[in-house]
Amino acid sequence: MTFYKTVKAIAVRSQDTLVHDAVGAAALIVMLIVGLHLPAFV
Repeated sequence: MTFYKTVKAIAVRSQDTLVHDAVGAAALIVMLIVGLHLPAFV
């Protein structure tokens, strides 16, 4: 249970930047997928 309490404490402390980090990670994933499929379009 200590691991989950630690993760929860970190999420509570960094709540302000959590959304921005999630959006940034999603943007990186989208760019990776587009970059991998780009040769199929050319």
